[in-house]
Amino acid sequence: MSKNITIPIGPQHPSLKEPACFTITLEGEKVVKAVVGVGYNHRGLEKACESRSYIQDLYIIERVCGICSHTHSTAFCQGVEELAGVTIPRRAAYIRVIMAELERLHSHLLWLGVAGHEIGFDTLLMYSWRDRELVLDVLAMLGGNRVNYGINTIGGVRRDIDPGMIEQITRMLDIIEEQNKYYIQLALSETTLAARLAGVGKLSHEDALRLGAVGPVSRASNISDDVRAIDRYAAYDEIPVRVVTDDHCDVFGRAVVRVLEIMESINMLRFAVANLPDGELTVKVPRNIPAGEALSRTEAPRGEDIHFIRANGTANPDRVRVRAPSEANWHSMAHMLEGDYLADVPIIIAAIDPCYSCTDRAIVVDQRDSGLVKTFDWQGMRDYSINWYKSQGFDASKIKIAERKLYF
Repeated sequence: MSKNITIPIGPQHPSLKEPACFTITLEGEKVVKAVVGVGYNHRGLEKACESRSYIQDLYIIERVCGICSHTHSTAFCQGVEELAGVTIPRRAAYIRVIMAELERLHSHLLWLGVAGHEIGFDTLLMYSWRDRELVLDVLAMLGGNRVNYGINTIGGVRRDIDPGMIEQITRMLDIIEEQNKYYIQLALSETTLAARLAGVGKLSHEDALRLGAVGPVSRASNISDDVRAIDRYAAYDEIPVRVVTDDHCDVFGRAVVRVLEIMESINMLRFAVANLPDGELTVKVPRNIPAGEALSRTEAPRGEDIHFIRANGTANPDRVRVRAPSEANWHSMAHMLEGDYLADVPIIIAAIDPCYSCTDRAIVVDQRDSGLVKTFDWQGMRDYSINWYKSQGFDASKIKIAERKLYF
């Protein structure tokens, strides 16, 4: 008789910010098998893009992820601009970089707090999220919003940066740089933090390559892989980029990479605002995009972000495909979990900084029809959903909705 115990974590669980199911098989307290189950949070964003214009799609794409909203819109705009055969002004390219690095600061500080919370170090959560508020205030100043900034447009950017804004950005960077020196010291010298994170969630250099890890996860396994350096886009061809790597190959290494990347982002921001060129913000792009295909890459805070766009010569794309960095990092998740203890599972999951909604996709394969893939229009998808729930004993048509009352 097997002594193994199988524990499901999710799809609804206090430690998960979005629905996913991790089926953990334990031998005592050790994880001997882990199955990562995503697919609970499909929003149909890619399909929605096909029935809307490129400009309308930009607002959908920016909402793929709340933390990586700017990098998604940058990747999409770059692909459309390539198909249209236009080059954006250098000032617009610099502004895109400024927003991208501010977003990276916001994301890494958020992760640092979440990681601290997962291991019971809530003081780190309070400190890093306090500092993150300063970055969010600057993002709100530049774009009018703390999450979806709406800076990008096809052909350039929608908003300019004036000298007063540059002064506020510089003042914020001075504060964050001083605080991040403490986080670096904490990551590199705090013995209790190292004892808790070192050796947890191991992912060797070879396994990271084999499983296709990206972003801080791959760089913590000593892979110098950063789109900003190897496939320079926007203004990164003029801005010094130093790729941060670490050879610990564990959660500790992923923490080290992120705190060091915060300092590199600060350096890039200082260079960008000091060398912001004059000029226009946009160039004119035709409404109907010439037929063709484009593959666009950016470096999101979580890693390489890929957008595929197929144009058919009209104002609407024929196909949009988003491969977010979390989708790439899920493949190494099961490997990182196996061999560790149950108590390590939350921090190992958190260490890839997962985003579930930007990962999930839906496809229907009919095994009775020689494995052919079915495609649906909106009405077909709705009918399929209704009939599926009916087969499970749930009929939404029988639910009585209370009459809406208005109070004046």
